[in-house]
Amino acid sequence: MVKKVIAAVVLISLLTVAIVQAMDKKAETEKKATETTTATQTNGLQIGAKAPDFELKTLTGETTKLSNFKGKKVMLNFWATWCPPCKAEMPEMEQFYKQGNKDVVILAVNIDPENDVKGFVNKNGITFSIPIDTEGKVNSVYQILSIPTTYFIDRNGLIQNKYTGAMKLEMMKQFTDNIK
Repeated sequence: MVKKVIAAVVLISLLTVAIVQAMDKKAETEKKATETTTATQTNGLQIGAKAPDFELKTLTGETTKLSNFKGKKVMLNFWATWCPPCKAEMPEMEQFYKQGNKDVVILAVNIDPENDVKGFVNKNGITFSIPIDTEGKVNSVYQILSIPTTYFIDRNGLIQNKYTGAMKLEMMKQFTDNIK
């Protein structure tokens, strides 16, 4: 009888160890999958990657396509009207635009079309192109996690740099000058 009890205890112990190990292995696999997904989301699109093409209506009602600017340098900015750093960099972007570098195109993609984007643009005297991402598709494709985020795209449509946060005029010049 004692042998049967000891055998039962040993069997239950072995079964418990097997279950705990299986649960640990599953948790470790899930953790690795989460870390991989998070790393991809954090890094966004990689430098050197082809910039995904998109087509959006601008604030003025025109249709713009990223691929239409092949052969030019593109400063692709994502912003919102409620974002303080976005508001801070807009005058710098306007100044950069007014310097008239015909080799550089600014596309400032607005991601909050439900707000008064036109009023914001008029109030701040912005004259460069403002595509509106009404469905959030471009925002999603470019994996924008915080704004403002700006991609610098070369003449061949490749991402050469990415900057998250408000930029100053000198930074815009430096990033675009470094594009070949």
